[in-house]
Amino acid sequence: MPTHRRYPDDFKTEAVRLARSGNRSVRATAQELGLTDTTLRQWIKQAAIDAGGRHDGLTTEELAELRKLRRENRILKEEKEILIKAAAYFAQETGLTPK
Repeated sequence: MPTHRRYPDDFKTEAVRLARSGNRSVRATAQELGLTDTTLRQWIKQAAIDAGGRHDGLTTEELAELRKLRRENRILKEEKEILIKAAAYFAQETGLTPK
């Protein structure tokens, strides 16, 4: 299973700037920085989306909000399951099970 490294935002910004400068290819820039060209191309795409130059994806802020909402949704589903099980347990204990 591949591991994902977290790079500082400043590093990503500088890498995108270097790649866009046009002095060398994306592949050469990525190799120089110790990245895969796929990673650097994704950062370039995300920077373009964030800047409004592309509209084929979510902005960084939208992605963060989506992750937050998915996490909240997962927690709410877990809490709902716990409440359902607790209600069933207490209904059985008090003899108030539905017929």
